Amino acid sequence: MISKPDSPAPAVQSIQRSLSEICDPDQNYFWEIPRRFSEYTSWLQLVLNHFTRSSQETFSPSVETSLKGIAGDLKKAAETLSVYRNKSKIFVLIHCKPLCASLHECSIAIGGWLALLESALIDNPDLRKKVSDLSREMKQPQFRVTENEERVFCTLQKEGQGRQTSKAVQSAIIMDLARALGTEPGDHGGLAEQIELLKNDVARSNSVSERRILMSLDRIVDNWSVEPDITGQNLEFDREEDVHIPPFKNFICPLTKEVMKDPVVLESSQTYERTAIEYWFKRCIEDGRDPTCPVTGQVLNSLEQKPNIGLAGAIEEWITRNIDIQIKSTVQLLSEGSLPSADCIERVLDNIYKISEEHPSSRYKIRDAGIVVLIINMLKNSSKNIGSQLRSKALMALLSMAKDEDSKVKMLEEGTIRLAIRSLIGRSEKEREYAVKVLLEFSNDESCCVKIASEKGALVVLSSMAGNLEHPGLSNLAEEILKRMEKVEDNVESLAAAGRFQPLLTRLCKGNGEVRTDMTSILGRMTLTNSGKEQIARQGAKILVDMLSRPGERKPSLQALYNLSTLDDNATILVDSAVLPALTDIVLRNQDVLSDVKELSASIISNIVSNPGHWELASADKKGNLMHSEAIICNLLELLSFASPKCQVAVLQILYGISSSPQASDRVARHIKSSDGIKAIIPFLEHQEADHRICAFKLTRILSEKLGQVLVDGLRTSNKIPLLKEKLLDNECTDDERSEAAYILANLPLFDDEVKTVLGTSLVGWTVVALREHRRSSSQRTSRATSRMVEGLIGILLHFSKSSDPIIQGVVQEHNLMTIFSEQLGFPLNSRMKQRAALGLKYLSESGRALAAIRDSEPQPPPGLCFSLMFMCGRASMVPTTCPIHNVACEDDSQFCLLKGNCIKPLVDLLADEDTSVQIAAVEALYTLVSSGTSHGLKRAVDELEELGVIDTVIKLFTEVRPGELQDKAILVVDRVLRVDSHAQRHSVNQTLVRALVEAFKHGNVNTKRYAQDALTNLKQLSGMSGKNSTHSRGRRR
Repeated sequence: MISKPDSPAPAVQSIQRSLSEICDPDQNYFWEIPRRFSEYTSWLQLVLNHFTRSSQETFSPSVETSLKGIAGDLKKAAETLSVYRNKSKIFVLIHCKPLCASLHECSIAIGGWLALLESALIDNPDLRKKVSDLSREMKQPQFRVTENEERVFCTLQKEGQGRQTSKAVQSAIIMDLARALGTEPGDHGGLAEQIELLKNDVARSNSVSERRILMSLDRIVDNWSVEPDITGQNLEFDREEDVHIPPFKNFICPLTKEVMKDPVVLESSQTYERTAIEYWFKRCIEDGRDPTCPVTGQVLNSLEQKPNIGLAGAIEEWITRNIDIQIKSTVQLLSEGSLPSADCIERVLDNIYKISEEHPSSRYKIRDAGIVVLIINMLKNSSKNIGSQLRSKALMALLSMAKDEDSKVKMLEEGTIRLAIRSLIGRSEKEREYAVKVLLEFSNDESCCVKIASEKGALVVLSSMAGNLEHPGLSNLAEEILKRMEKVEDNVESLAAAGRFQPLLTRLCKGNGEVRTDMTSILGRMTLTNSGKEQIARQGAKILVDMLSRPGERKPSLQALYNLSTLDDNATILVDSAVLPALTDIVLRNQDVLSDVKELSASIISNIVSNPGHWELASADKKGNLMHSEAIICNLLELLSFASPKCQVAVLQILYGISSSPQASDRVARHIKSSDGIKAIIPFLEHQEADHRICAFKLTRILSEKLGQVLVDGLRTSNKIPLLKEKLLDNECTDDERSEAAYILANLPLFDDEVKTVLGTSLVGWTVVALREHRRSSSQRTSRATSRMVEGLIGILLHFSKSSDPIIQGVVQEHNLMTIFSEQLGFPLNSRMKQRAALGLKYLSESGRALAAIRDSEPQPPPGLCFSLMFMCGRASMVPTTCPIHNVACEDDSQFCLLKGNCIKPLVDLLADEDTSVQIAAVEALYTLVSSGTSHGLKRAVDELEELGVIDTVIKLFTEVRPGELQDKAILVVDRVLRVDSHAQRHSVNQTLVRALVEAFKHGNVNTKRYAQDALTNLKQLSGMSGKNSTHSRGRRR
């Protein structure tokens, strides 16, 4: 270090510090460029010592400027040199060209500043000459990176771009890098150490390129460090001569580190695998640099590659010997009674696969040695024991051997296809992958495609795999197999059964007559899923309908159409395809067709009309008649008399279907009535075949709702009303028949004597028991038959609740029918059941009113004579208390008093029901409570109902409903309530009620207007007619 007693200028101090750092004798630069630059700085240090000894205390401006310039550039150079000194060698290689350029610029700049200093040293010729010489040298620095360093620099920059590299290129990169680092490529520890140093250097770097280079080199060095196992596996050979022969060192390619297949010699006398060295040359050219020999680093003048024939022959002989050894050992191991360890089997299978793939000419040796059969037998006999991993390895070996045609034939004979299909549902994805690849290999052959399709479950599994997008690779392979199979005619039916209908549909739509018939026959006998039925209907319905016009194609087309018609959603598609005119022509007009053709046609129609939909508006014949037209209905009824049994069932189903449609039911009922069709239907109620009876009962049930009187007249004439009761009570009958019989009986308008004599009072007890049993056994989800049975049983009890016969009334009291009806309202019922239960309460309440009137007008009978009053009120109490509703004494167990039976609240709750018919029935039942003729009795009843909340609820309902039957019924109650002065006075301030009455007066029917007028008069909102009090003038109205 330079020292001087007096203090030099700041610039000189800076120069001295930089020189001290650069010229530190402890520093030994690995790189040539920093060593040469440090030589310049050592020279500069000597010049600076001479300058400071001979200089004055003050410097001229030019000297100060030059010193400041030298100090700045020298400081910059010191920073660059610190990179060479402190960073890892690989880091320096990554930046070698920028670092070299930086020192080059600093050297030239310092040379320029020294030239300026020289011009100021006029009085010191010796110092001036030293400065001049140093200036000249530093202006012409010879800083250049070596060729090898430049190659490594370019390679690393490409790695920083994330480019993919092959194993051969990676090996060449390692060789170049090792030469640049001054180490041997085989020094794995040294290379790994340099990678660790590089990791420390880039740990805090923000450069994406540097991080990519680090990741790439780390991976390359790791791969390079792994030596391939080329000494053979220890397969426990019996004899020493069977041991695998390791390769000689010169058999190994320096780039691939594997035994060479096509060795070539370069002008550097180094031998490489042809493909590996060609790839390296290609990479060199792409990088814009001269191709080199990876081992020596020599730049090649020629890219000529001469085959190393002698070495290739030696390698071939070595390979042949080892293949024979491996085949022999494989046969030995797989032929043993008990299989060796899983690891040993896996190595054997890997070796066989490698031989087959890398040496295709040796496949015949594997085949002739029986290894293919041994592998197949292993899969057959030990599939569950060897596990998914080994099964995938076995399939991989078979897949490779399938490229040999003779081996492929052997595999087919031994059942490889079945084994592969079994592995399609293997546990591991690898097993499934190789299984589907094996099938793909075999699917190149048409006969193999047929064999694959014939295997149980194969197409289903392949179709499922093709649709599984979670594994797109397997999905694409499976789809390719299926596409190949679709080209084979014999696979069409099997593919359709697996849900792939397009091959069948394509042949159906584009094939000739014979092909169409074959495809149609397949559709007719197949069991289709709902989605399959819809797909076929959308694409093939019109073709199938068109085939109906050709006698030879008619029956298979009908079978297919029947299959499609079993899906409700297909009805619209079939109707749009004009199927109805073609079918009705066959059923109703074409007398030359066979009976089974008519049966199929009628069955298709019945399926189409089984649900309301598009068919109601579609033409059903060539004349444009609708299905529910009079012509069609009459023809169907006429057909019942001479059609075959199966056709009769289908016709009954058609009539039931169109009668069930809300749009068509009224017209169908009228046409059946006008054509006296009831007579044609009734005989089927006792047909010997159950299908006929059930269809007839269902149709009769629908007609009983529309043609009750006509139906009961027909049943009376044919004496078939008892038949309905017999069916109901017959436990041997089906649930459908019994429930339909109950429903029909409930709907028939029977005379009182028919209720008593035909139904019989004993039926009440049976019905009550049956109703309770159904309620106890019913779950949350009730079948239609059960629901209809309950509704029918309630309807049957209505017949008895309406009767005025004393004996029947006694039975009503005995079996507590009012309690039964009230209980039904506590269950989750449909609207029809609620309505019937409410009507039952209404009828019983009306009977109670009539019985009370009789008792009130007659003297008290002697004990035992007034049976009708005893069953109503029970035993006489010691202190009779009159009922506020009936004004007579009603016992607590009375079945004719809604108040005593606690039925008023359930009826009030029904007023909030969503179904208007239920609300109407509830209002009618409640009206029976206020229909008393006397003002005193009316007041007592209204007061009682006021306390129970009935009045306000009914008035609220009246104010909210629109004009119609419900309003007409509600105003009856309102009118009766407002006849009581105290209540009229209280409600007179209810403007909502007043407005509702005014609207009813304006827009209601004649009776409603009259009751609205009376109500308004009672509210003092309207003057009474003729000056008379409205209450007295209208007192007897109901």
